[in-house]
Formats: sequence, C-alpha cells, structure tokens
Amino acid sequence: MEATLVERWEATVRRGRGSRALLAAESGRSWTRAELAKEVAEWRAALPEAVRMGLPGQRVVLAVPNGIVWWTVFLGLLSEGAIPVALDATEPVEAQRTAAKAVGATWWWYDGRMEGVGERRAGRGRDLCLLKLTSGSTGTPRALVFTHAQMIADGTQICATMGIGPADVNLGIIPFGHSYGLGNLVLPLILQGTQVVMAESPLPQALAAACARGGATVFATVPAILKGMVRASVEREKLATLRLVISAGAPLAADVAAEFFKKYGRRVHAFYGTSETGGICFDRSGEAALGGGGEGVKVGAPLEGVRLHWRQGGRFAVESAAVRGNGKFSPPDRAEIDATGEVTLLGRTRRMVKIGGRRLELGEIEAALKALPGVRETFATAHPTRADALAVVVAADADAAVLKNLLRAKVASWEGPGGWVVVREFPITARGKPDMARLRALVAEEPRR
Repeated sequence: MEATLVERWEATVRRGRGSRALLAAESGRSWTRAELAKEVAEWRAALPEAVRMGLPGQRVVLAVPNGIVWWTVFLGLLSEGAIPVALDATEPVEAQRTAAKAVGATWWWYDGRMEGVGERRAGRGRDLCLLKLTSGSTGTPRALVFTHAQMIADGTQICATMGIGPADVNLGIIPFGHSYGLGNLVLPLILQGTQVVMAESPLPQALAAACARGGATVFATVPAILKGMVRASVEREKLATLRLVISAGAPLAADVAAEFFKKYGRRVHAFYGTSETGGICFDRSGEAALGGGGEGVKVGAPLEGVRLHWRQGGRFAVESAAVRGNGKFSPPDRAEIDATGEVTLLGRTRRMVKIGGRRLELGEIEAALKALPGVRETFATAHPTRADALAVVVAADADAAVLKNLLRAKVASWEGPGGWVVVREFPITARGKPDMARLRALVAEEPRR
C-alpha cells in the first residue's frame, strides 16, 4: 500500500527533527520539524473526543490565513484521517458556511473550534486526501477530490522539474490552500523538508525583507506581485539569495518580466497548471515570460512525468499520476507545441457566442485585442443588453476610440464589440487571477457609463 502524506511527513520529521520547517518573517519566530509536529499533536489532543471520533473520512472546511495555525490544523486534520477543504480566509462567515454545505462538509473549523455543519458521510478509506475548490469561469465553487498518491505525485513532479530540494527555502505569500500553494509550498515541506518563510504582507518592501530575513531561494508568486515589485524601490541586495522566481495564476506581461530581470538580475519562470491536474508546464530557461513574438502565452515544456495528448483545434489532454480521477483531464484551453517541446497557450475553448446567426469564438477576439499596441489584458463576453453584440474589457493606456479603430483592421465588422470598458489594470482574485465576477460586473455597468 502506498504511503500517505501523513506517513511522508512523519518520515521527513525523523530525517531532521532539528531542521527548520517554518519561519514567520515578521516576528522572527521559527519552528523546527519536530516543533511543528508537536504543535500538531497538541492540536489533536485538544479536540473533544466526540469530535475526534467523528473526523475520519469526513470533509472539513477551514478558512485560515497563512501561518502556523494553518499548518497545525491542516496537518492535524490529515493525521486524524479527515479530508481538508481549504477556503480563502477573507471569505465572509456566511459564505464559508454556505461553501461548507455545498461541498458536503461534515465539519467546519471556525474561530478556533470545530462546528458541525452537515450529516456524517459514509467512510471512503484511507486513500482520499483532500478537496481542492475551484470556481473555474462560472464563479460557482466545485469540489475536486484527490488521493494521497495524486498529491504526492504533483509535489514530486514539481520539485523534480523545478529543481526544488530539501535545502531550498520557499518564500511563501501565495495562499497555502490553493492548488498553486499546495504544489509549490506545502508538498515540498511535507515530502522533503523544504522550509517555508511565511511572509504576511504582499507589499514589495515587506516581501523583500522576508526574503532577506529567511534567506529564501525560491519565490513562487503571481504577476500582480511581480508588477508591484518592479514599480517599487526595493534594494536588489534584499533579493540576492533568490535563485528561482516562478510566476503562475495568470499571464505575466513581457515588459514586467524584462524589467524584473533588469532590476533584480533574476529571470521569471512561467508555470502553468490547473486545479484538476496540478502542474502541467514549466519554463525551465526563463525565456518564455520575456515573450519572443507571435500570439499566445508561452508556458514552457511539460513537467517531468506529465504527458500531453493532442487533439484537433488545439485541444489537449493532460496525463500524469497527479491528475484527479482516472489520471487524464482536458483543460478548457487551446494550445500548440513546437518542435522543441515548448507549449504556447492560445486561449480558452468552449466560449462560443452567436452574432447575427454566426458562431464566434471569444478567445479569437481576445487574441486580436491582445495583439494591439499597448493592450495588456482582454476579456470578451456577450453584451448584457444588446442582442447579437459583444462587450469587452481591455486593460490598456489608449482610450476606447483608438482601440476600436485599430481593431477594425483585424476583424470582420460583425465581430466588432458593441460595448467597451477600458481600465488601467484588471481586478484580480486572491489567487492572482483575473476576477471574472468583477469583469462581468464592469461589462454590466458599461451601458450606464
């Protein structure tokens, strides 16, 4: 029988009980692997017996910010045989309760105690590990069930491909409970003891101070944070210990990647994955984020252990031991692969609308807009009030009139958007991705502008 995450963590503790596991950058408080294991044991011992007996095989929602409490509760739940479901800590209380019921949770860890929120579920054995939540493009949370073996495979593939080892130090600002945080921060510590410096603020100066204080060597982050660091006056020396900077969650503008390299001497490596699959592709050279002409978003080559199966129209399936379910999943993305094995994303699939009785792929309009000078991000959707028309949100410095004129030369007249919203930057979620709900709200507000 394959090892569980708990068994792998216990083995990691035995290999280096005195090795540092966590550092709270702001306070300077640190925990060795043995001290973290002790925190987990004390948390488990403090649980009421009736609660503890009711945890094995049950889904438990927790909305805890990054920090020692998150690690204690997460590892404690796994040790009790429960199935953790991590929510955003910023979610309102009622939203947490609603999400707990929506994913079939039996328990909800809230305000330092366990609260029952649903009926006990039939046990499913020791193979189930955790649930990831993804909103996808609809905004409706979906629960994705993973086994211990799938999570271990994801962490192993990421570490092997990115060269993240036990001696590395991860700078942790992305949420631990999101798929990205689990794969790049949580699993490396559990599986091999890669320590985490827990930064409390995403502000550039605070992150730089956390990096310097903890001697971080790997920085997994999102484009919005990198953009902020480029604009800030952060001393280059504070990031001197970094050897690997990773960007995921959304496309990184080439000018930001270039400026980051110029300012800090570190290339940004693009990383692409989905909640359903874990990591898919990684740019090993650091060239992809710098652009290089052509359309689409370059994301590097498949991770070690990941295979891509290509279909018509740029569709593909991801196969690896980390993929939930039967080990194969087709993301809602179109892509192409070149002779060197490098993958370029070409936009989303299954986003068709009808304009004047003719089908139109929204990704094609977004790509045409993205190719215009000065356009950084694009979003297209059906117009909220006008039949047979599109509406778009564009992050750019030019005004809508200029962009309309430029777009006319690239698309047919019937494809031209009827509604335009131009913003400086797209709103983003806590995951560092474009906030689709807010973008749709901007489109809905456009007729009243």
